[in-house]
Amino acid sequence: MSKQNASFMTIAAIGSIPLILVLGNSMLIPILPKMKSELAISQLQVSLIITVFSIAAAISIPVLGYFSDRFSRKAVIIPALIAYGVGGIIAGSAAAWFSNAYMWILIGRILQGIGAAGTAPIAMALTGDLFKGGQQSRVLGLVEASNGFGKVVSPIIGSLLALLVWYAVFFAFPAFCLLSVLLTLFFVHEKKKKKEPPPVKKYISGLFSVFKQEGKWLFTAYLAGATCLFTLFGILFYISDVLEKTYDTDGVLKGSILAIPLLFMTITSYTTGSKIGKNMQLMKKLIIIGFLLMTASFATLVFFEKLVPFIAILVFSSIGTGLVLPCVNSFITGSVEAARRGFVTSLYGSVRFLGVAIGPPIYGWLMDWSRTGMFLTTASLTLLVGFLCMVLIQIQNENSKSQIGDSLFKRLQLKTE
Repeated sequence: MSKQNASFMTIAAIGSIPLILVLGNSMLIPILPKMKSELAISQLQVSLIITVFSIAAAISIPVLGYFSDRFSRKAVIIPALIAYGVGGIIAGSAAAWFSNAYMWILIGRILQGIGAAGTAPIAMALTGDLFKGGQQSRVLGLVEASNGFGKVVSPIIGSLLALLVWYAVFFAFPAFCLLSVLLTLFFVHEKKKKKEPPPVKKYISGLFSVFKQEGKWLFTAYLAGATCLFTLFGILFYISDVLEKTYDTDGVLKGSILAIPLLFMTITSYTTGSKIGKNMQLMKKLIIIGFLLMTASFATLVFFEKLVPFIAILVFSSIGTGLVLPCVNSFITGSVEAARRGFVTSLYGSVRFLGVAIGPPIYGWLMDWSRTGMFLTTASLTLLVGFLCMVLIQIQNENSKSQIGDSLFKRLQLKTE
C-alpha cells in the first residue's frame, strides 16, 4: 500500500472512532418512547438509559486518558471499542429475552459509557501524536466533522432500525465497533515510546505544572467546547419537543429535520479544520467570530416561532459552532507534550460530555420558565464565553504560526495574562 493510501486509511480509522461515541445516545433518542411502553417503565427510568451512559463516560474519560499516556492510545481505544460493543449485546439480549430487561439494559449502557470514554478523546490525542502542523489541524477538523456526521445520521439510523424491532439498535452497536476496531488495528501505527513512562506521582506533578502555568486559557478553551455542545444539544432538545407537540412530527422525518443544523455544523467543522493550518491568530479570530454568530442567532430566534425561518436562523449558530470546535481542538491538542496529551484531551472530552448531558434537562427547565428567557440566556452565555476567549487566549504575534503539537513550553508559545 502506498504511503498516501496508508495515510488515508489511518485518517479513516481515526475518523471512525468518534462516530462510536456519538451513536451511543443519538441512535436511541427516536426509540425512547417505544422503549418506555414496551418495558412499562416511567419517564425517569427511560431517561436513566441516557444518563447512566453519560455519567459512566464522564467519570471514565480522565482515567482512560491517563492509561493512554502511560501505555499507548491503541491499548486503550481497542478494548474500549470492544467494551462498547459488548455493552450493546448485553442490552439488546436483555431486551429480547430477559424478564428483568431494564436492569440489564442499564448494566449494558454503563459498560457502553465506559467504552465510549476511550473513543473520541483518545482519538484527539492520537491525532496529536501522529500528525503535525497544518495536517494535524485538518485531521482534527475531520474528527470533529466525523463527530458531527454521526449526530446527523444517528437519529435517522435509529428510526430506520426501529422499523425492524425497537431493540435492533442495540445490536447495531457491535457491528459499528467491529469495523472501527479492524480499521484501528490494521491502519493505525503508533511510534514506540523511547523511554519508560514517568511514575504516577511525577506524571500528576507535571499535569499540575501545566494547569498552573496555562490554566486560564486552557480552562477557557474547555469552557468554549462545553458551551458549544451544551447549547447545541439543548436547542436540539427544544426543537425535538416542538416538532412532537406542535407539528406532530416523529420518526425519520423528525430525525431528518434535526439533522439540518447538524449538517451545517459538520460541513463548517471540516472546512475550518482544512483551512486553519497552524495559524493560531486565525484560530482565535474564528473562535470569536463563531461565538458572535451563535450569540446573534440565539438572540434573533426570540422573534421566530414558525419552523422554516426558525431553522434558517438556527443554522447560523451551527456554523458558529463549526468554526469554534476545530480551533479549540487544535489549541488543546497542541497544549502539552505527548506524554501528558492523553489526559489533557480526555479531560476536555469529559467536560464536553458533561455539556451534552446537562443541556437537555437545563433547557427543559428554561422552556418551562420562558421561551424568550431561554434564548436570551443562551445568547448571553455565548457572548460571555466569546469575550473570555478574546481576553484569556493570548498569542505572541511572532509565534502565531508556530507548529501546533509540540511541547507547550518550547514551541506553542501561548501565554496568559
